[in-house]
Amino acid sequence: MKLYPIESGNFKLDGGAMFGVVPKTIWNKTNPADANNLIDIAARCLLIEDGKRLILIDTGMGDKQSEKFFGYYSLWGSHSIDKSLAKYGFNRDDITDVFMTHLHFDHCGGSVQWNSAKTGYEPAFKNAKFWTNENHWEWATKPNAREKASFLSENILPMQESGQLNFIERPETDFGFSKELNFDIFYVDGHTEKQMIPYIKYQDKTIVFCADLLATAGHIPLPYVMGYDTRPLLTMPEKSKFLNAAADHNHYLFLEHDAHNQIITVEHTEKGVRLKDVFTCEAIF
Repeated sequence: MKLYPIESGNFKLDGGAMFGVVPKTIWNKTNPADANNLIDIAARCLLIEDGKRLILIDTGMGDKQSEKFFGYYSLWGSHSIDKSLAKYGFNRDDITDVFMTHLHFDHCGGSVQWNSAKTGYEPAFKNAKFWTNENHWEWATKPNAREKASFLSENILPMQESGQLNFIERPETDFGFSKELNFDIFYVDGHTEKQMIPYIKYQDKTIVFCADLLATAGHIPLPYVMGYDTRPLLTMPEKSKFLNAAADHNHYLFLEHDAHNQIITVEHTEKGVRLKDVFTCEAIF
């Protein structure tokens, strides 16, 4: 097995929204804001080369939305999925599976693109199976008012219409092995219904793709919960279980949204679980 970080593009989000009730005087120390109160955000995906399979975890925003849409998110940098794949000798047609932690636009927008005539949409990975779970699909395709702006039909429905959509068989507990993808998945409901957090066995390490359960290294303390979470009081016990296990077993936490810290480990302290070490993907993979 080989792992590759796939940088799909950087953007900015409101720091207050990213940290909920935590005061700016505190979160600004770890995630400094610009003059517009925006903080740096990455959309760092992960590619797994496992035998003949190339599994891409999440796909970022994509590029099919309007200039007005992207104007809300202050895109910066020159990263793209195509550049990142090419760096490792791959292209979109090589991808066999696209695993989506959840279907918010900044995690799955790159899964769908305009067709050549720009008259409609098509999957951006024509040879891939797209993976979600049935509970989350139902949640995303019949969105509540709070998340409606994050679940965009043009990002979601073309995967089903093409016949490439697949559902992962969910275990009865919140943690279980996916025989479809060959890694463990932790199912969490605080951010959105049945977000999936992959645990990947790599050499002698466990790499955990944190998605929106732990957005950045600055979100480690339990009350540091995003304003975007639909069930913030549920996020805290989910984070507690997740972070305590990570500290107990020295998991390597792959941060999708932290523009400046790629992989971290955590440890137990008198104040609770806290940051231990920071690594580049290059150092671990």
